[in-house]
Amino acid sequence: MNLYPGVLGQPGPTQRRAVSKAITLLESTRADHRAQADELLTQLLPHTGKAFRLGISGVPGVGKSTFIEALGLYLIAQGHRVAVLTIDPSSTVSGGSILGDKTRMEHLSVHEKAYIRPSPSSGTLGGVAEKTREAMLVCEAAGYDVVIVETVGVGQSEIAVAGMTDMFVLMQLPNAGDDLQAIKKGVMEIADLVVINKADIDKNAATRAEAQITSSLRLLSQHGNPENAHHNETLWHPKVVQMSALLGQGVDSFWAAVAQFRQLQTANGRLATRREKQALSWMWERIDAGLKLAFRQHPQVKELLPQMQADVVAGRIAASTAARNLLLAQSHQAQAAIK
Repeated sequence: MNLYPGVLGQPGPTQRRAVSKAITLLESTRADHRAQADELLTQLLPHTGKAFRLGISGVPGVGKSTFIEALGLYLIAQGHRVAVLTIDPSSTVSGGSILGDKTRMEHLSVHEKAYIRPSPSSGTLGGVAEKTREAMLVCEAAGYDVVIVETVGVGQSEIAVAGMTDMFVLMQLPNAGDDLQAIKKGVMEIADLVVINKADIDKNAATRAEAQITSSLRLLSQHGNPENAHHNETLWHPKVVQMSALLGQGVDSFWAAVAQFRQLQTANGRLATRREKQALSWMWERIDAGLKLAFRQHPQVKELLPQMQADVVAGRIAASTAARNLLLAQSHQAQAAIK
């Protein structure tokens, strides 16, 4: 059965509708939809892998949406097709997205060579939606050769996006903090490229920030490690660029750095290795999620869970002891079934 054949069809409104329907299917939690989604991914997989995957992160207000629109329009002018997956924080009331990033990209969102899909994070840590990886594959199969993932700006927990993209870009503001801000580990040490946006507001502050962050990146790269030797020109070394997304200044320099990164990482084999590790990581992540779901649906666990929760809340039992009791209940029934 060929599910959503329009995904692989000709570019245009019909294909965009097919892509949207396919991603909606992937995001469904119904068991029958999940089975269809697995079949769909199997059909699309041979048509994926040719796009460049770019992750964009940064604190709220740094200008991610403005930057992505400027970059998207620039890339379309260069002959690319661009897909943007924007991950919004979820409303605690409706469960939907609350920032509405798509409305901020008013020019890019209506362009025929662009596709923008806002999705709620649904409480997922790391700033990405649960099905972001699968949505990326659908966009690649549809022929979008640059896929951008814009994540929730939640500080140093933006590790997940680096685990699903080819290049991780961290956006910073000039005058965002003291000198120590630039050398904080966590999200900074996994950034492949740092963008200082809104550099036009205070050029001196932007220059100082560039110098501080460049110095910190060199410190974090551990030059003594042969795998990160700064003098080795076959390796990519994280860089810092200034730009003003609002004015469209510096977009060409940014994309030149991205192109250099892609060329180096492809030539030295690190891009392929990165994708292989990401595929295995994705598999184990889904296994973990599946095991957790199966645990919650286990009959013995469902029977004991209300009492265990009540005991933990009342302080009658330690949370670790309650967890152990629930795990034992599941394992004992499983062993009895085997016998």
